[in-house]
Amino acid sequence: MPKKRANLKRVRRQERQRLRNRSVRSSLKTYSRKASDAITEGDQETAQEAVALACARFDRAARKGVIHTNNAARHKSQLTRRYNLAFSGAA
Repeated sequence: MPKKRANLKRVRRQERQRLRNRSVRSSLKTYSRKASDAITEGDQETAQEAVALACARFDRAARKGVIHTNNAARHKSQLTRRYNLAFSGAA
């Protein structure tokens, strides 16, 4: 445990950030799962909305520094690729 007041404050701040980041990561998993489920069900309109919302959430998390930019890009790419493969014939 740190002894200086500034270091104690840093530890408290990091704990608040860790809890906030954890909830954001959890919501990212939820949005990603909802998009995957929508793609699997086969409803193109619902899947398109879910993928767009998940991509927006990944962008926001990357912009806030919760996840790395490349991590967000990778997840968005995977979701988009699965969407395009599922609905490539139904345009």
